[in-house]
Amino acid sequence: MLRLILTALLLLPLAFSAAQADDKPHRLALQISDGDESKMNAVLNVAANVSRYYSDKGEEVEIRIVAFNAGLNMLLADRTPVATRLKSFKQGMPNVSFDACENTLDTLTKKEGKEPPLVENASRVKAGVVTLIERSEKGWTIVRP
Repeated sequence: MLRLILTALLLLPLAFSAAQADDKPHRLALQISDGDESKMNAVLNVAANVSRYYSDKGEEVEIRIVAFNAGLNMLLADRTPVATRLKSFKQGMPNVSFDACENTLDTLTKKEGKEPPLVENASRVKAGVVTLIERSEKGWTIVRP
């Protein structure tokens, strides 16, 4: 009996450690590399659904939408077809953020002769694909809807 109690006491810190690991926020990175409005809406739908799911469970989730190639159009203020939805995300889902690929932005700037403006809630990252790789290496789940 004493052996059983000692074993239980030794395993208690492991159980506590596992419970603490469950308290970490979920992390999801969504890729958008297509210029199609339906794909942009699909990415936004996934972000909204995942955010609501974990919110309803009382759990934290951090979502980053990484835009590059033709998908960068989603975050360009002068041409995004989803401007209204992006504004609603800024107001209602602060756990969802947007990363704009500087490599793609630089290519557009050279092609168009000036840098197109980003939407207000977009941040710049040096390279969209590299951002996804690095997030994956840090344990983020990567999805391309």
